[in-house]
Amino acid sequence: MIWAVLPAAGRGQRFGGDTPKQYLRIAGKPLIEHALTALLAHPRVAGAMVALSAGDELWPGWSELLGKPVLRCTGGNERADSVLAALRALPAQVGDDALVLVHDAARPNLRGEDIGRLIAAAEAAPDGAILGAPLRDTLKRAGRGRIVGTEPREGLWRAFTPQAFRRGALTATLAEAARAGVAVTDEASAMERSGVQPWLVEGREDNLKVTTPADLALAEYLIGRH
Repeated sequence: MIWAVLPAAGRGQRFGGDTPKQYLRIAGKPLIEHALTALLAHPRVAGAMVALSAGDELWPGWSELLGKPVLRCTGGNERADSVLAALRALPAQVGDDALVLVHDAARPNLRGEDIGRLIAAAEAAPDGAILGAPLRDTLKRAGRGRIVGTEPREGLWRAFTPQAFRRGALTATLAEAARAGVAVTDEASAMERSGVQPWLVEGREDNLKVTTPADLALAEYLIGRH
């Protein structure tokens, strides 16, 4: 049994504006609805748990989408807090060995073929797997607005979501990081702290995360091409 987890308690401060970015609309639907339907459309995904802020008044009230359950819980101040809360709130039938897909609520252009390849890799790898893409741009190190060096890009990847791990292992590593006061920016970095090496699965580069208004316009263009 595979479930999806979406941390959606953030305010999207880098984006700006009064509306949390997961509720910004493209193609007539909020970003989070595009993300949820992409996940739930996959036949291997049984349901989704969404971590919301305590005072969220914009949640549309879904209890299911595409005939599959959509549950919610209260998230935390940071992404890792929300993911941990969602993992702990999953139904009891989702065992510690069950695979969980953690996906950004503001990443609306996820494709089914990427989900399938990620699941296959994560099921074959005890350390889990994430979607990503190798860096292709030249990297510059900056200092006071000027170039101070060029960095090698060999072996460097951009991390995407979903990221796929066993429920029990991910819950334990996120809880340990929280106890240690370590801020982790994605699930893979939490798992890396426990000494494992998750697999990288190359995904589509148009699986973008909406962070700026320009990203929103690009996401709408991409969704319109489906």
